[in-house]
Amino acid sequence: MAAGKSWATRSAAAFMALAASAGCAGGTTDGSGPQAGAGRTPSPGASASPVRPSGPPGVLPRPGEVGRIPPPSDGLPPVISSIPTKRKVVFLTIDDGWEQDPGFLAQVRDRRISIAAFVTRDAVEARGATDPTAQGGRFLGAGKWGYMRDLREAGATIENHTLTHPNLPALGYERQRAEICGTSKLIRRHTGSSPTLFRPPFGNHNTLTRKAAKSCGIDALLLWTATVQPGGKIAYQVPDKKLRPGDVLLLHFRPDLSRDFRILVNKIKRRGFEIGNLDAYLKAATR
Repeated sequence: MAAGKSWATRSAAAFMALAASAGCAGGTTDGSGPQAGAGRTPSPGASASPVRPSGPPGVLPRPGEVGRIPPPSDGLPPVISSIPTKRKVVFLTIDDGWEQDPGFLAQVRDRRISIAAFVTRDAVEARGATDPTAQGGRFLGAGKWGYMRDLREAGATIENHTLTHPNLPALGYERQRAEICGTSKLIRRHTGSSPTLFRPPFGNHNTLTRKAAKSCGIDALLLWTATVQPGGKIAYQVPDKKLRPGDVLLLHFRPDLSRDFRILVNKIKRRGFEIGNLDAYLKAATR
């Protein structure tokens, strides 16, 4: 775990410097302070962090609340885009892994926000050409897999989004399988846990994708019902432009992630919704 420890130390030092240059404008309430990340040492004079409750983050399903998602007749993993519930609860997911913002990590940890991160190897390791929408970030590839370990320790789940983010239906079975299984092996090696969910790049998939995913230990393909744009703006896929119970929201590891995430979470709560624990709800829906 030396790599993870090194990331924690580096990110804390870097973020303290940024805060100082900005006149210490960022407070710990929104996760932008110097204590951003698991295992960081508080600055002198800082008050001790309160004891956090145990158990998974996010709200859990009530008995009988969640409708059942029937298993596909072909025996392959289901493709899910929302959770069948009438409760005002939504689910947060985030894709790729380019912008490894300590302030985002701090919010997930300190506010106990449930989120599933669907990562690609190239993004986490900052390999090759950067996604154009991720350029300009202050923390591009800053912690690599150590950052993902910190996210997992903060309560997030680390899930599969392929190695290189290809359009999977354009590939044959073996190449799809290499993309999915290769990512699952990396996640297990670096975080200690195997992903059970898979998000195909661009949402594109075919039967071969589902067959490959099953062979790699994936239980379900998870899509989304709305995306989150810069500034925390929600782009809906329904005509009435409103959150609906069971919605799955898609974010990306992009510049200004800490700010945008804070705006999004506060917006969700102002609209009377809670953030649910995706893992618990999926288990209830596929029991």
